[in-house]
Amino acid sequence: MRHVTDFPRPIEVHEDIRIEMPDGTRLSARLWLPQDAGADPVPLILEHLPYRKRDGTIARDELTHPYLAGHGYACLRVDMRGNGDSEGLMADEYTPQELQDACDVIAWARAQPWCSGTAGMMGISWGGFNSLQVAALRPEGLKAVISICSTADRFADDIHYKGGCQLGENLGWASQMLAYSSRPPDPEIVGDGWRETWLHRLENQPFLLEEWLSHQRRDAYWRHGSVCEDWSAIEAAVLTVGGWHDGYRNTPANLVSNLKAPVKGIVGPWIHKYPHFAGPEPAIGFLQEALRWWDRWLKGIETGVEDDPAMRLWLMDGIQPRAWLDERPGRWIAEAEWPSPRIPAEVFHLTQEGLTTHDGPLDRRVSSPADCGQATGEYFPFAYGPELPLDQRPDDALSVCFDGPLAPEPTDIVGAPVVRLRLAADAPQAQVAVRLTGVFPDGTSALISYGFLNLAHRDGPAEPVPLVPDEEVEVTVTLDQCAYRLPAGHRLRVAISTAYWPFLWPSPEPVELSLRAGRLELPVRPLSNGPEWHFEPPEAAPAWDAEEETPGRCTRRREVDLATGESVMTVTNDTGHLRDRAHCLATRGRSEERWTIRPSAPTSARAEMRWTEEMDRGDWRVRTECETALRADETHWHLTATLKAFEGDEEVFAKAWDRRIARDNM
Repeated sequence: MRHVTDFPRPIEVHEDIRIEMPDGTRLSARLWLPQDAGADPVPLILEHLPYRKRDGTIARDELTHPYLAGHGYACLRVDMRGNGDSEGLMADEYTPQELQDACDVIAWARAQPWCSGTAGMMGISWGGFNSLQVAALRPEGLKAVISICSTADRFADDIHYKGGCQLGENLGWASQMLAYSSRPPDPEIVGDGWRETWLHRLENQPFLLEEWLSHQRRDAYWRHGSVCEDWSAIEAAVLTVGGWHDGYRNTPANLVSNLKAPVKGIVGPWIHKYPHFAGPEPAIGFLQEALRWWDRWLKGIETGVEDDPAMRLWLMDGIQPRAWLDERPGRWIAEAEWPSPRIPAEVFHLTQEGLTTHDGPLDRRVSSPADCGQATGEYFPFAYGPELPLDQRPDDALSVCFDGPLAPEPTDIVGAPVVRLRLAADAPQAQVAVRLTGVFPDGTSALISYGFLNLAHRDGPAEPVPLVPDEEVEVTVTLDQCAYRLPAGHRLRVAISTAYWPFLWPSPEPVELSLRAGRLELPVRPLSNGPEWHFEPPEAAPAWDAEEETPGRCTRRREVDLATGESVMTVTNDTGHLRDRAHCLATRGRSEERWTIRPSAPTSARAEMRWTEEMDRGDWRVRTECETALRADETHWHLTATLKAFEGDEEVFAKAWDRRIARDNM
């Protein structure tokens, strides 16, 4: 990455601006803008987050916002109410209050003398979500959005449920937000009232898993904020960006396929990071690309973005899987339209012979051990660490597999594979996990894509219907979007299992599926002979000036009790102890996750998490400690959590949760 220090317009930084909302709550914001913006006003770019501008996102903010401001924009990074240095309380993610606050911030900014009156929103993950959701509200002046690693469908394609199955990440994200939002504001910013604000925040802190588990079907709770409910509501121009190693890999295709507003998609080989510093390589000149977008839609400058391909995708070479890759070999491909008429579906059949081009009889049974699925890595790789999918053979051995013939030449798979099955189950509640892998000549099985379905949701997620045991049903499992080159001499494999731990919470009892018919619809693109697009190398503003007092670390290990078969997967993350050299605030975050299960007992599944967040400056030290756990019997979820806060070594707050929630066709 090239760090730029000389910009067309010198900038100034306002470390803390108070923006009063109509109800009197004051939000804290950091503002970068050209020094001459008062005489030559500039458009607004808003990023509205709960992740703390002072210490949470400061590393990426320093790379990004000064760069955009130096090219003629006012970049406003706002702490949402109830987080960081802002007042108020946060009740949940993407609430009407949160979205209205963003609209009110835009209105406030447009009234400032430094603003030209046009506005954009951008962000990754939470910020990518609410950028789309605010765009659907059409506040005056909002003309464009850049949404990275986000979703258009909060129920079907977020961290809560997928294919109607509960994701293990549902607990993981609730635990992380409990830790993140429990931290105090910075006394240097808010003054002597920091402790009162902190204790008020702690007293009202929700454990969001309670709410999320209370909505196990697609109801009004999930429809709110899902922009797929009304694509026409978005009129702002949308640049949507994703990563093949991120959990939100479907959104660019969904937005480009459905929006009537100007829209373009980019998907690289990345984890859950901004593309100018993402891994695996290659990173791209994302900020230059963002400027092309902002200049066109916020300033009216002809930059040619309308003529860009609908989708630009990194076509990944089929390589040996590893827990982490510094670089993912491949090439950029481009499609003028999406869905592309150049990518038809080739049909393969699941038969007794394997994966064949001709139809044939099928009578296979599958009843996977409850610990199947542990070679898949993290749902949201984030740490530049050992989080990517491994060799799939251990999970293939616990699944029913259908292998195709040796590929006589390379095959480019681009899009969302679809698997259609006719099956019966011996229990009213069951799930099916379908994986598409590439099998190497040495037998290595590399994950290409996957899809899941809670079979009670086979006719839709709004009104689940239990299965009738032994009655045949026809189901469709749409796998995630992908762009993968299957090398010549490799085989395709479709692997089907009844469990996928710890990605999915298990069904309440062991299940056997009888497979009676099946087909794979594989999107195959004409072979790409070389790069079809080129991005500039990444540029950014100078990096955050911080001292690493203790280095960070990420580990992932699995242990098996040979006597009982019980498996324990432990994941630890430590951000390291980092101190800002300018304002001297230091922070550290540490977490440990334990995922426990016995292969013969789905109800033995248990997840436990512990988070510690620390802040210090001089003699001032605070920390919060969160412990959460989730288990389930045949009929109910059982969730517990504790939250403790310390000033120095003195415990100043404690709170506990203990809930029992009925399973709803899960």
